[in-house]
Amino acid sequence: MPPVITLRGITKTYQTGEETLHALAGVDLTVEPGEFVAIVGPSGSGKSTLLSILGCLDNPTSGEYRLDGANVAGLSEDQLSRIRNQKIGFVFQAFHLLPRLTVAENVETPLLYAGLPAKERKQRVAQALARVGLTQKADREPNQLSGGQRQRVAIARALVTRPSLMLADEPTGNLDSRTGREVLALLQELHKAGSTIVLVTHDPAIAATAERTIEVRDGLIVRQEVALL
Repeated sequence: MPPVITLRGITKTYQTGEETLHALAGVDLTVEPGEFVAIVGPSGSGKSTLLSILGCLDNPTSGEYRLDGANVAGLSEDQLSRIRNQKIGFVFQAFHLLPRLTVAENVETPLLYAGLPAKERKQRVAQALARVGLTQKADREPNQLSGGQRQRVAIARALVTRPSLMLADEPTGNLDSRTGREVLALLQELHKAGSTIVLVTHDPAIAATAERTIEVRDGLIVRQEVALL
């Protein structure tokens, strides 16, 4: 199997007036199937830009990005949208749930865009909610749930398309410490079951739950550390 992520010489520059900002200055990175990787770094280090490129939400200025072995550079916005829907699951700090939809309807949303038939959508939603322990909450609305439960819904929504890659951007940022530990434990369970996860965090304690930690500073990877098993 090819690596899930292969980055070679990735740069990203922004022009602000006469000033050129180098958000990424030549990043090389490989993530194998089933890995759990944490990206850390101070504000402005480039870690959020890197996550946006990994999620096909932004294009690099130069360099090569291969997802599951396929080069995503030069793809149209429609093609990138299909990749985001089919191959990448997103978990954000702010949950991004639709308030007027039920838990089950929120989880089903990516499958509607993918055009799956109703029977398969229902089966996948049930499986995803079971994996995050929210089967009994399927008919609730997000405002009837705790913060931890809402983040579990977001994780179920990320899982439901059976993506190659899960990207988690500060997934515990809006949660208290106890609930945050529960969400991290769930991500670890998903990793043990075979999910490939890349998590962005500013918290070293959260990063320590991953197999490998990558530190980004000034748009470059300056350190990689593999956790001791």
